[in-house]
Amino acid sequence: MSRVRRLTGVLVAAAVAVVLAGCGGGDPTASAGPTASAAPPLSRLTPLADPRAYVGPSTAVVPDAAIVPVSDAPVQQLPATVTSHDHAGDTAVEVSDTSRVVAIDLAGSLAATAWGLGFGSTLVGRDQSTTFPGTHDLPVVTSGGHTVNAEAVIALHPTLVITDGTVGPRDVVEQLRDVGITVVFVRNTPSFEGAQDLARQVAAVYGAPGAGDALATRIGAEVADTTAAIAGIAPRAPGDKLRMLFLYLRGSAGVYYLFGEESGADRLIEGLGGIDVAGELGWQGMRPMTDEALVAADPDLILVMTKGIESVGGIDGLLREKPAVAITAAGQHHRFVDMDDGTILSFGPRSAQVLDALARAVYAPGGGADG
Repeated sequence: MSRVRRLTGVLVAAAVAVVLAGCGGGDPTASAGPTASAAPPLSRLTPLADPRAYVGPSTAVVPDAAIVPVSDAPVQQLPATVTSHDHAGDTAVEVSDTSRVVAIDLAGSLAATAWGLGFGSTLVGRDQSTTFPGTHDLPVVTSGGHTVNAEAVIALHPTLVITDGTVGPRDVVEQLRDVGITVVFVRNTPSFEGAQDLARQVAAVYGAPGAGDALATRIGAEVADTTAAIAGIAPRAPGDKLRMLFLYLRGSAGVYYLFGEESGADRLIEGLGGIDVAGELGWQGMRPMTDEALVAADPDLILVMTKGIESVGGIDGLLREKPAVAITAAGQHHRFVDMDDGTILSFGPRSAQVLDALARAVYAPGGGADG
């Protein structure tokens, strides 16, 4: 795992947290009606004849946010000794009790993974990004998107805290050990392979490697099936493929970032059968948007977070504020696809569902189907 990908994972999660912490306002009509990823399957959709010529925005929606566990009763073997990736370096940690767990990160991926493994009943607290069915009544132990309330965590009497360093302050989280709480830091990278690796890491913490292998295998198979289905509706000729770019927006703070290689956005675009123009130009991680960069990229389609595009006054507001965007093919065609802020880059058990929903918004925004 490269240092760039690890650092970018933290930065991307931080960006998500900024939005979740209060990126509001703007034009509620910035996107077209939701594009639900329901039946029919992708193979039965009638895709756009020329997706590069399509005019207008669309919204990608995962209609069923529920996470189905790979097992109702995963086999555990405790105590389990695992590697915790602490700030000062890797250290061995023994986990002996997983009856009360707080699994927290900026994207909500850890709680989703624990749930997907079959350990949802052990969760006693959650971060702000964990909102899937079954978790709404859990106490929230983070504020401002990324700050851990240590007192709130301690009050839950957890036997185990699992995190990835994207919420903190990190030293405060490590100090939870001083009151007898076992703390394990895992590595979490924004990619489909990273979601599989996270499943195995979290499962190891629970002393249930079998469940980890099962969930990782399921994620991999679902993503492979979905990308194959997308390949059937996406243009195949290189000259016809959509040139895509992920743009992070927070209008109230004047923040405009391009997401490049190793940000997670590159893997989404690859899975969607598009051309990642940021990668094509050699951009890595997150970088401030410049007029020159936008003009050089000239994307056909721009991916954005829903609250992000709302924060700049919708598409019209963005084009007024950043005329360089209006010059691009995406700007001229108002070709923006938005998705829920806490979902679009939350690689985990729902990775395939996220891809499926995005593909519908990109290639069949009308939702039509054959037969």
